Amino acid sequence: MSTLTEPEEFGQYHLLEKIATGGMAEVYRARLNGAMGFEKILVIKRILDTLAKDDEFKELFQTEAKIAALLSHVNIVQVFELGEHNGALFIAMEHVNGIDLARLATRARALGEFPVPLALFIVGEVLRALQFAHTAEHEGKPLNVVHCDISPQNVLLSFAGEVKLTDFGISRAAIQQGNQDVIRGKYAYMSPEQVEARPLDGRSDLFSLGIVLYELLTGRRLFKARNRDETLARVRRAEVPSPRAFRPEVSEDLEEFLLKTLSRHRDDRWANATEMFEALAQLIVREGHRATNNDLASFLKEVQEQIPSAAGAPAVQRRPLAPTPVVVLAMEASPPPRSLASPRVTLAALSNEWAAMIGDADGEIWENGEGSMLVCWTVSSGFKETVGRAVRTALALRRATANAGYRLSVGVAPGVARIQPETHRPGDGWELAGPFYLARWMMNLSAHRSRVLLTEVGARQVEEGTTALGRIPIQGNKYINLYEVG
Repeated sequence: MSTLTEPEEFGQYHLLEKIATGGMAEVYRARLNGAMGFEKILVIKRILDTLAKDDEFKELFQTEAKIAALLSHVNIVQVFELGEHNGALFIAMEHVNGIDLARLATRARALGEFPVPLALFIVGEVLRALQFAHTAEHEGKPLNVVHCDISPQNVLLSFAGEVKLTDFGISRAAIQQGNQDVIRGKYAYMSPEQVEARPLDGRSDLFSLGIVLYELLTGRRLFKARNRDETLARVRRAEVPSPRAFRPEVSEDLEEFLLKTLSRHRDDRWANATEMFEALAQLIVREGHRATNNDLASFLKEVQEQIPSAAGAPAVQRRPLAPTPVVVLAMEASPPPRSLASPRVTLAALSNEWAAMIGDADGEIWENGEGSMLVCWTVSSGFKETVGRAVRTALALRRATANAGYRLSVGVAPGVARIQPETHRPGDGWELAGPFYLARWMMNLSAHRSRVLLTEVGARQVEEGTTALGRIPIQGNKYINLYEVG
């Protein structure tokens, strides 16, 4: 990025600094001044002087603007104007105050492995953009947009935690004319059908997004080789090493999700962005990988703090908080209807009995209210043993609670959390995040069944008999497969 000595007039805009130079254009941060002190910061993308007379590139440039202008979505960078100044075509577009995913991933290496919840959140937001773009219509006719250049460089992240897809410069759509058989884009992020110049649909973009996710999770390039030809050969073969070989934290379910996304034959992939998004949402809920825009904003701030100041002072290096596997148990006792029986002990006495049983099972009580508790086990010897211990404890607590004359609602959820060394808890908002939220949600559902409820991931880890309840809606169009024990 280079700041101009003084703002350069460019039609009604003032160019403030050059952000980047790409294969077709220069990108500037710019300012638009209006009446009564109005000021707006935006981006000017100006076609390179060397290409200004090239009809093919002018067509590509205009196509980008036309397509993007028709795609008004919160996860897509908005286009305000396509214009010409002094013989140079330009696009005025939304300014995203932040960095692209490629730079974030590079800088984040100083903090350790890229957080799984954030990687899944970012990919989910890009999928929202692709859902919209792939199904967009104009005047009642489908646009048939395929982005064709999904890569970390084209995923912009704002310091407010927004995720926006940009650069539709080589997209294929029904409004385009001319030859679309030329291979354009970043070779290492192409689909096999793209490098073979075969007809494309949205599944090509999903494959490219799978490469992005694979590289975020493993910290390794998937198909990039020493030269163009070898890179293209690797893409054609689409041989994908197990991500768990590089990062054991990746679950079998997440690996299966990735490998389906990266199938060589597109009929073996997700049918469309909607199907892929729904599968990802279910996986996030099952495994407790929930993240929000605020989490992304906090991570961006943390990464930025690792960069030395302009004065050359060293950045304060902080060790990253490693994701800690946990098993969470949420429970609440309620008295039976008066017509049936009266409790035999007080809730305070019952809570004391609970605490003793939880201590014997090496659980840690994180919250303790009147007749309710949130218990956490940190996993040191594998999920199977710890989930089994939590379930056996839940069944014992249920029996003890029934003997005391109460009904117990209980949910057990395995997941991951970043434990703060100072507080021995996750960061702010942990109570309503990940496995903690899920365990409470299952606890509330358990009140109607009086059984211990488990996620599908948890059910796979226990030897006790479990029964599938089915696919239960949890949030909006998100679903989770639930099981009950006993």
